[in-house]
Amino acid sequence: MKKQLAGLLCAAGLLMAACGDGNNSIGTEGTAAAEEKTSISWMAMLHTAAPPSGEVTEKLEAYTGVDIDFTWVPDASKTERLNAALASKSLADIVSLAEITNTTVRSSLASGMFWDVEPYLKDYPNLANISEDRLESSRIDGKIYGVPYQKPIARYGVLVRKDWLDNLGLAVPSTLEELEKVAQAFTEDDPDGNGVDDTVGFVERDESFNVGFRSLSGYFGADNWFTITEDDEVIPSFMQPEYKEAMEWFRNIYANGWMNSDFAVMAKNDQKNYIVQGKGGIVLSGLQEVRNYVDEAAGTAEEHMEWELINDITYGDVERRILSDTNGGMGGWLAIPKDNVKTEDELKVVLQFINDLMDEEPFTLMTQGIEGEHYEIDDDGVYVRLDDTKWQQEVQPFSSSRPSELVTVFPSSNPYVNLANEKIAENEAYAVINPAQSLTSETYDKSWSSLIEGVADAYYQYMTGEIDMDGFDQAVETFRKNGGDQIIEEYSADYQAQQ
Repeated sequence: MKKQLAGLLCAAGLLMAACGDGNNSIGTEGTAAAEEKTSISWMAMLHTAAPPSGEVTEKLEAYTGVDIDFTWVPDASKTERLNAALASKSLADIVSLAEITNTTVRSSLASGMFWDVEPYLKDYPNLANISEDRLESSRIDGKIYGVPYQKPIARYGVLVRKDWLDNLGLAVPSTLEELEKVAQAFTEDDPDGNGVDDTVGFVERDESFNVGFRSLSGYFGADNWFTITEDDEVIPSFMQPEYKEAMEWFRNIYANGWMNSDFAVMAKNDQKNYIVQGKGGIVLSGLQEVRNYVDEAAGTAEEHMEWELINDITYGDVERRILSDTNGGMGGWLAIPKDNVKTEDELKVVLQFINDLMDEEPFTLMTQGIEGEHYEIDDDGVYVRLDDTKWQQEVQPFSSSRPSELVTVFPSSNPYVNLANEKIAENEAYAVINPAQSLTSETYDKSWSSLIEGVADAYYQYMTGEIDMDGFDQAVETFRKNGGDQIIEEYSADYQAQQ
């Protein structure tokens, strides 16, 4: 009815502010404009096959008090679509920018196209509670050009077969020294009791350099991709002595046969199958992955498997720490273009909208759906899905647009899910984030992905015994000569200027 009335008034020439293009039907003058802004356009990412159907959008509109005009951008084409939209400034009131390292995204954010929202966050209760780590991770040239998407800051840990520990009379390891002994025992002492030499300790995969080993290196004191020296120089973490110490430790695991020998070519799904088949009992992975192992093992010979989720492994005198695997708990920006949202009053309407989406009711709508249609709550407070297909069509598409994943934790009937959520929440206090994430280096943007390949290759060659540590050092020197030193120089200059 509001839209029909606006159309009649436009035809009569009586309400100019209502005669917009559908995306921004507001005026641009003062507080009255803010009061008239009743719709918000949103360029949002779509990670499902089709945009959502059903009534969730209407429920969100009722809660926030604004009409929401979604433009859904399929994940498969998001880079091209976003680059084109940024270049032409064909945007919306809110633009979801999830590609944190995308050069076009970062340069657009730094260009002044978007509002710096930091001065306003304190005025909204949910936005004011965004952690300092996440705010710091979201900075570009010292500014926050969009409300940061909030994610768990560190999800990793060490997963260990509990039933194998029990079979061998071993305690749950809490140090790397103890973990090494468990890896040896899982390989040599027949932890599954079948009388066959068919198990190993660690099950690692081909993403080791970027994922599993990178997490492991943090226990030794290596930092998250980059570190800042005492001289305020920003250098890659693989140049730290602690990183090399971690490589030597892990190489010893491999050399002794306490790890799957084909780790350098094992894909993630093959790693999961290897674990589900009961061939290995230690995994460096997200704590939430245990559920997948247990679910996949149902109905097999390994359906009895039990797991310990360990998030407090330490080494020597290094304090407890865990490297962030989620860019410092920041999944991108809800950026607000100045061309679409022209005044401070309009900006405040948009920020209030984002703030409201972080309340528990809209979070539940975007996660679980509508009670009675998509879920019911049982006597234990567990959300029970009523129809998977209906939920996938009407609710799941909203999941990647939730401004925060931290609003509430829904209890699960699966104890491993609840335990993983608890351990991941504990990681928050010990997380180590990448100090270079908020810094700018043109050479990094242009060359990092190609430069790092040589270092990654050298890591795998060292692990499998093809080269020694001198060979790895040579790869690092090549990295430095071909552009690495320029990255160090540019990052260090930006860091020092901001300090």
